[in-house]
Amino acid sequence: MGQAGTAEAAVRYLRSVRTAAAEPVEALPRPELRCVGADERAPLDAREFRSVLGNFASGVAVVTAPPAAAGEPPAGFACQSFTSLSLDPPLVAFMVGRTSTTWPRIARAGVFCVNVLASGQDELCRSFAVSGADKFAGVAYDAAPVSGSPRLTGTVAWIDCTIHAVHPGGDHLVVVGRVNALGAADGPDGPLLFHRGRFARLASL
Repeated sequence: MGQAGTAEAAVRYLRSVRTAAAEPVEALPRPELRCVGADERAPLDAREFRSVLGNFASGVAVVTAPPAAAGEPPAGFACQSFTSLSLDPPLVAFMVGRTSTTWPRIARAGVFCVNVLASGQDELCRSFAVSGADKFAGVAYDAAPVSGSPRLTGTVAWIDCTIHAVHPGGDHLVVVGRVNALGAADGPDGPLLFHRGRFARLASL
């Protein structure tokens, strides 16, 4: 048929599909939520897995949430696994370990703010990476406009969200947020990066 003939056939097919009456599509059943069996685990060394995946440079963010109940402090944790997900509707996602003690507080709040850290905010990231301490001690912030989540001072961007969905992902949870408001700074500082187990900056890569 040749490339031209194949292209014409593809166009005709797409036009017929577009003009044909759409058939109702049944939703797939929700997957069963269960633990991964020992016999289902791939024979991978955890250290090698981290080492290889560490070659993927990423930004660094702090996910925060307002107090879920009166008398509680706000919640927050350092997050490397943040990504944009959808433009319409506007969705973002982050991953959090199932054993996280901060995640249940964010879940109860139902909202969160992603604070994209700027170059030079290494220590701020480290303070939010520890467990059990007062992470907001001495940290400057105001309230995100919709959720009221802490919006940290000096970041390169912030994204104010409502929890949209939560999906299982092995030993992590995939949290999807619907974006309600967002903004970026105009300052000269670029983002803080994480690469091969170390903080980095754009100029150093």
